[in-house]
Amino acid sequence: MRLGLALGYWGRGPDPRHLELAQEAERLGYASVWTAEAWGSDAFTTLTWIAAHTTRIRLGTAVAQMAARTPTATAMQALTLDHLSGGRMLLGLGLSGPQVVEGWYGRPFPASPLTATREYVDIVRQVLRREAPVTLDGRFHPLPYRGPDGTGLGKPLKPIAHPLRSNLPVLLGAEGPKNIAQTTRIADGWLPLYWSPYRTDVYEASLAAAPEGFLIAPMARAQVCDDVAEGLLPVKAMLAFYIGGMGHATRNFHAGLMSRMGHADAAQRVQDLFLQGRRDEAVHAVPDTFADDISLIGPRPRLADRLKAWRQGPVTDLLVTAPDPRTLRVLAELNT
Repeated sequence: MRLGLALGYWGRGPDPRHLELAQEAERLGYASVWTAEAWGSDAFTTLTWIAAHTTRIRLGTAVAQMAARTPTATAMQALTLDHLSGGRMLLGLGLSGPQVVEGWYGRPFPASPLTATREYVDIVRQVLRREAPVTLDGRFHPLPYRGPDGTGLGKPLKPIAHPLRSNLPVLLGAEGPKNIAQTTRIADGWLPLYWSPYRTDVYEASLAAAPEGFLIAPMARAQVCDDVAEGLLPVKAMLAFYIGGMGHATRNFHAGLMSRMGHADAAQRVQDLFLQGRRDEAVHAVPDTFADDISLIGPRPRLADRLKAWRQGPVTDLLVTAPDPRTLRVLAELNT
């Protein structure tokens, strides 16, 4: 199991520690570093900055939002950064949800998310292969565009730039069972949002057809600390925000995932409290057991014991969000 560093997306502005953490992760032998985006900072610009200040560590987006860019624009950014970094790019994509797609990007959330995802990946793959002009008779991403408001002059095109790697890895941030199963068929890897090494049965059926070499790269908060309960608070705050704030009361993929992982009542309670504006209560309503299962928090001996469970499962890459170099170093030592 390789280790990666997940930096996430910015809050109010850039975190001055991120570049230092990325460089320390590279020094410690971490395999990859990952950036994200929500509705503020974008994933590719930050990743390019890190690429310019590192030499070996692989560079991933976890995740770049599909609604933010057309498939060809995403492929252009990926192939450009792959060239500039010497072939270190890993393209992680996510569909996001209706609130973000329609509220931030001003686009309709696709009626068939699986079809939209499949078309998006198809076009990205075509660009990276550069075997022929890119075309797709698609429902959501037709190329050339043939809609009633078009000119009819669209022409299939091949990228001017020759991609460095036609097999640049594409990973998907999928949550629903059918979406995960499709991911094993069309992508090179999967980026789980919540993964518990103690509940791998939740995903067993969806991953049954995963091919050899398929990447499974979950994100987990990690921190070396003496007080486990205090260390879990950032995990619970993240969960409350995703379960309560990253979706609508009637359609929240994160709440649905928490329910499938055995915490349906708690997920509903967290969502209700968050939507009522009672955010502190929502954080405390997140079960400690759930937060603990999907993270690595506590003193070094506890992390050593719990890391064994992560290594015993199908995870190929553990992407840790760690707040300090000490935690990165301890995990590197324990994972040898």
